Formats: sequence, structure tokens, C-alpha cells
Amino acid sequence: MIWKPNVTVAAVIEQDGKFLLVEEETAEGAMFNQPAGHLEDGETLLDAVTREVREETAWYFTPTALLGVYLWKHPKRDITYLRFAFTGEIGDHDPAQKLDDGILRACWLTADEVRASHARHRSPQVLTCIEHHLAGQRFPLSVLTHL
Repeated sequence: MIWKPNVTVAAVIEQDGKFLLVEEETAEGAMFNQPAGHLEDGETLLDAVTREVREETAWYFTPTALLGVYLWKHPKRDITYLRFAFTGEIGDHDPAQKLDDGILRACWLTADEVRASHARHRSPQVLTCIEHHLAGQRFPLSVLTHL
């Protein structure tokens, strides 16, 4: 049997010194995460992250850079995530749009508020991605090739 990680995408969006996060219901209770989700069959990474942001926050998102690629194995489950995190810009917002099942709300938090809430992060990737963003880490989207 061949082992395969779960491929996910995430968006690290900063505006006016605050980061767009979602509070979502999990088996461990309400947790914070970036707008994120699984890559679907036939989808590009850029299409996936754009879709996930829209579904989970009702914001339209345009990726401008790859923030990084993160491999994380959940310590309590036999599951590993390969996360492609992107930065970019948000456009229109549709406050009337229903958010994805399990999403309690979208919220804007400062970096200090994110750090202070680390016990309620869905994974250590949440804060790691924000710290990389704040450090200026960016890779051009041209590093991605979809064949």
C-alpha cells in the first residue's frame, strides 16, 4: 500500500495589520485556521485556494505569491497534510453568502491576537504561516507548474 499525504491549500491574507481567519467546528471544539481546504480532483492549486477562501469567508481572493509548502503529521491521528499556502489580495465580499458547513465565522485578528490564541489553532501551520508572512517570505507563482 502506498502512503499519500492529504494535499491542502491555505490563504494567508493580511489587511490593515489584521489576518483573515476562520473559526471552525472540529472534533476538538471551535478552532482557528486560515481559510483552507483540500485540493479537489481536476483543480489547480490556485483555483483551489480561491474557491476555499470564497466558500469559507465570502471574500474573493486573488493569489499573488506562494508563501510556502508545509508538511505536518497530526500527532493524534494517522494523517499527514501537505499544505500549499498562498498570500494575495482580497476583492469583493458577499456578506449574504452562507459559509461552508462547520465554519462558525470569519474574523480579522492582529498577529498578537493570533499568537495569543495558539491553543485554539487547528494546527501549528496557522502561526507558522503567519510568521513566515510577516518575515516577508514569498515565492513567485511561476514556481508552480500544472500540466
